[in-house]
Amino acid sequence: MKYLDPKADLTFKKVFGEHPDLVISLLNALLPLEKGDEVQSVEYLTPEMVPETPTRKNSIVDVRCKDMKGRQFLVEMQMIWSSEFKQRVLFNASKAYVRQFDSKENFKLLQPVYSLNLVDAVFEPDVDTYYHYYRLVHEQYSNKIIDGLHLVFVELPKFKPVTYAEKKMQVLWLRFLSEIDEKTREVPDELLDNPEIKKALDIVEQSAFSDVQLTAYEKFWDSVRVERALTDGVREEAERNKAIEITRNLKAMGLSVKDIAKATGLSEEEITKI
Repeated sequence: MKYLDPKADLTFKKVFGEHPDLVISLLNALLPLEKGDEVQSVEYLTPEMVPETPTRKNSIVDVRCKDMKGRQFLVEMQMIWSSEFKQRVLFNASKAYVRQFDSKENFKLLQPVYSLNLVDAVFEPDVDTYYHYYRLVHEQYSNKIIDGLHLVFVELPKFKPVTYAEKKMQVLWLRFLSEIDEKTREVPDELLDNPEIKKALDIVEQSAFSDVQLTAYEKFWDSVRVERALTDGVREEAERNKAIEITRNLKAMGLSVKDIAKATGLSEEEITKI
């Protein structure tokens, strides 16, 4: 059996954008919802148009829906991370929250917006956890909360399944997103034994896609590779410029070339030319 990577635009939207039961399962598994407050049903909303920029034209996949209570859920698969993403996520969630309101309504009727962001990159290297939950909390009294915006980021490369006893569905969905791709030939029994994950696996079987769809799938990954190369190039240039600036400062302080090389990572030959 051959599978396609569920993180791609085509497959992610096919699994979570066409099957309400699966996106409900994902939301209940990954969002910080209280017991008894789980998502019961959803209707899909029109996806946002992602602004085109040189470094992320095609690397963001999104699915949007709301439940019977009016709560909105924004689900994104982000293939490439950059420092602007948290602000972008906050902006989109805030925009969805504000759009609920018109002059005839009461502020009390506004419902929370949950933004679930699955990221195929490590963006918090100094933090052990893969799960990051942001909300408006009082600085001194953490039990004092302004409800409205709930932002969740999941670093997929950091995820390592430890136990199935706790948060079983969270583990299974993250394994599905992390482990299944074109190289998969045998799927672990733990995934096959769960009806929802099994359904998702059936959906991403390569044989279920037409030649035209498979071509679009390959183009998506080609675009991601190009965007990653551009992003890496920008990051490397920024790091080098920072190292050069530090070198100038250290040279002005009278440090030796050898010590500067240790501090900046630049070669001694490069340092002498600065």
